[in-house]
Amino acid sequence: MKQAIDLTPPEIRKAGWKALRSRLGIAGSLRFLLEYEKGEGDYTKLRRKKFQGKTAEDIVHDMRKEGFLKKER
Repeated sequence: MKQAIDLTPPEIRKAGWKALRSRLGIAGSLRFLLEYEKGEGDYTKLRRKKFQGKTAEDIVHDMRKEGFLKKER
């Protein structure tokens, strides 16, 4: 089998479905898939706009402030 990085989109979907089925069974795989939405829009453009002018340190500081990360000791 090819490396995952070399698979075409249909091949990666097929391999992913096979992996889900083998681990979770058909019913569990369907439940797993229903947990996710494809979404819409351009994630990359959104992130560039949201974080424009911020350093990684700024982003980590904001995440700690909002409670998404534990504060440094």
